[in-house]
Amino acid sequence: MPCLVTDREVPVKFIRHGIFSGHSARVAPYFMHHFDVLIIGSGLAGQSLALRLAQHRRVALVSKRTLSDSASAWAQGGIAAVLDPEDTIAAHVDDTLLAGAGLCDADATRFVVENSKAAIEWLIELGVPFTPDSETKLGFHLTREGGHSARRIIHAADATGAAVQTTLIEKVRQHPNITVYERHIAVDLINANRIKGGGSKRCLGAYVLDIDGDEVVTIGATHTVLSTGGAGKVYLYTSNPDTATGDGIAMAWRAGCRVANMEFIQFHPTCLYHPHAKSFLITEAMRGEGGILRLPDGTRFMPDHDERAELAPRDVVARAIDFEMKKRGLDCVFLDMTHKSEAFLIEHFPNIHARCLELGIDISKQPIPVVPAAHYTCGGVVTDLSARTDLPGLYAVGETAYTGLHGANRLASNSLLECLVFSAAAADDILAQGTSDAAILPDWDDSRVSDADEMIVISHNWDELRRFMWDYVGIVRTNKRLERAQHRIQLLEKEIDDYYANFRISNDLIELRNLVLTAHLIIRSAQRRHESRGLHFSLDYPETLPRAMETVIPPRQN
Repeated sequence: MPCLVTDREVPVKFIRHGIFSGHSARVAPYFMHHFDVLIIGSGLAGQSLALRLAQHRRVALVSKRTLSDSASAWAQGGIAAVLDPEDTIAAHVDDTLLAGAGLCDADATRFVVENSKAAIEWLIELGVPFTPDSETKLGFHLTREGGHSARRIIHAADATGAAVQTTLIEKVRQHPNITVYERHIAVDLINANRIKGGGSKRCLGAYVLDIDGDEVVTIGATHTVLSTGGAGKVYLYTSNPDTATGDGIAMAWRAGCRVANMEFIQFHPTCLYHPHAKSFLITEAMRGEGGILRLPDGTRFMPDHDERAELAPRDVVARAIDFEMKKRGLDCVFLDMTHKSEAFLIEHFPNIHARCLELGIDISKQPIPVVPAAHYTCGGVVTDLSARTDLPGLYAVGETAYTGLHGANRLASNSLLECLVFSAAAADDILAQGTSDAAILPDWDDSRVSDADEMIVISHNWDELRRFMWDYVGIVRTNKRLERAQHRIQLLEKEIDDYYANFRISNDLIELRNLVLTAHLIIRSAQRRHESRGLHFSLDYPETLPRAMETVIPPRQN
């Protein structure tokens, strides 16, 4: 085993071991930072875990941008939980299993739903300003969304994620045991069995790029947690923020973890269609409150596709919109809320009302132009009910993880709930274990690489990737489309690997490298599924097989 040290920052000098392609031996002094827990990603899962751990552990929280830049902060609808006395755990479980099209893990689903009330109570204790309703026994307003059999979505108007994140950020910044690394992006995990004298397989921390300082920091940790979100930016059109580049999924797979069900990418049915509205989501709750989807001539079309009409699960609604747009050559369809009063819309959807008004759309008088967009990665890094991955010392929570909750399609507003429940589970597991001294780790080496001569390579490859993923691996797939995507991804992988090996890394290169690998995993998973189920719809295999099977991709053998 490597030598052990106990200081938080430890100056050491030694020979680098050339662990990663293009980065090898030289002698240089550096400071290795060490924490009890390293959390990579600062959305709801990462911040809630940090707060649960900080009373007992020293925590590092790494954020690619700032603490407020995450998919969690963009969540509008709310958090699904069994809070109404007339609602039941069994009903919420059944709704989740139905939406998951036979692929949800029953134990994981029940575990999440049974812990939903405690998760919401924890947020209320922290001071999250959920929308009140004096006419309910709970004291808070509950709405209903597609796929749910009851009103069980607790929310803060139409900006739940922002309200939750604002509350947590204040407490994270004030806590003395939490060190925040903003504008830092993880490069790769450090696996003990891949370093000289490192011993058996275990995650020892990560290499992290200081984006502004342009230097790679070595952060050692007894426990490392991936909470980096999903991979929506692999597609041309997405409701996700720019940070959603599949970082945690790619790093975990490179480090030796399995990933599962990557073919199931949820496309949100209703993203605002406007040239000046990048990635602006129109919440599911609008359809829950009576929104009607119409063609440009005003015709309602959802009853022709599903008996649940606008309240059908997201995959059904997204495919219906995609079908109508392609059949009729439309740029978009329309979500109509004009039958609701302006006062109602301002009360329930103030942010959507204001944003649309800025763009010249009065939603009390005009329908909202909408299109489907990549929204949520249902698959991810395989974990157990304590959020542990295949690599000892490494956990994954939130959209990065595959817990078994979402199956082949995520039920609306179960995502923030999953973040809360599994961050609590991970915290319990980490706190049940002791702390350890820091292993001295090899620092990052860039002695054999040079500055990139043409950054245009990265921007061209990024654009090509997102376009062919949208065209060939989107809402509707075929064998031929997947073969074309596979061919292109192989070319991109080779080009990016060569670029990574020969030039100094940058934020854009790290994100592109992770996106290309994540796209590779999505394509491989889609090719393995010879049926249509949930979010994966194939024209070559339109039927659903009688037995539901997970798609598990083992790591490369290194």
